[in-house]
Amino acid sequence: MSAIRAYLKGLVEEAKSPATSHLPLSALVPEAQPRRRFEGLEALAESIREKGVLQPLLVRPLGDGRYAIVAGERRYRAAQMAGLTEVPVRVLEVSEGEARLLALVENLGREDLNPYEETLGVLELLSEDLGRRREEVVALLHRMWNERRGRVTHNVMGSPEAQRVEEVFRALGRMGWESFVQNRLPLLGLPGDLREALEAGAIPYTAALELKRVKDGVLRRGLLQEAKVGLSLRELKARVREALRREKAPPPWHKEVAQRLLRLDLEALPPGKREEVERHLEALRRLLE
Repeated sequence: MSAIRAYLKGLVEEAKSPATSHLPLSALVPEAQPRRRFEGLEALAESIREKGVLQPLLVRPLGDGRYAIVAGERRYRAAQMAGLTEVPVRVLEVSEGEARLLALVENLGREDLNPYEETLGVLELLSEDLGRRREEVVALLHRMWNERRGRVTHNVMGSPEAQRVEEVFRALGRMGWESFVQNRLPLLGLPGDLREALEAGAIPYTAALELKRVKDGVLRRGLLQEAKVGLSLRELKARVREALRREKAPPPWHKEVAQRLLRLDLEALPPGKREEVERHLEALRRLLE
């Protein structure tokens, strides 16, 4: 069984096990994780007021009386809102690297991560597993993609790293690595307005990728507002096609200036310049057509 599969199996067993102790909230320290937004905290806090924290947090000792939260930061935040002073925990003797893997796997197993957070989480998981920077992981995925499609011969598909990538995606069971490259990696290049809308859950990732094609900020923001109020993907694609057509069309004042240029009196030009100007005007005439 791979290391990732072992972590998945162990995490499920830990989550189902009873708490080993209780710790004060003041002793717990959140650590960085893929989840950036914590939705529904008020509802969870109300549930905790009535029933308490039903699932223990997974923590690891830091050695100074404090404990880093490996899994359960949402429960930790809701417990604070509910006015609790302590929560049930399971203390795990794991390294910092193992804790990061557990946190990543735990978060990626949840359904409420938005696609952008999920994309970053998968890349971080691959980065931890391969011992590579995120940029190197992205480059490896692109090389695998291009080789699989016969565009280049990198001879990377049979490498241990490529095999690990495939193993990680099989273990996660969310999507294949090819689907990830095609549909999720492009999210890394989203303009700020689209990324914020995606993270807030205002638009699906398919709409974000479609809107990304529009480079004109004013046009894109207008389409984004329409997408937020419920345009279907088919309707949005039609709007985007129209926006792209408008982007390519020269502004009206360009046409006016061009028409004036075409009415130039070429006979008034010096003989040496006439042929050159005629070539430019012919190119301009073709552009307008």
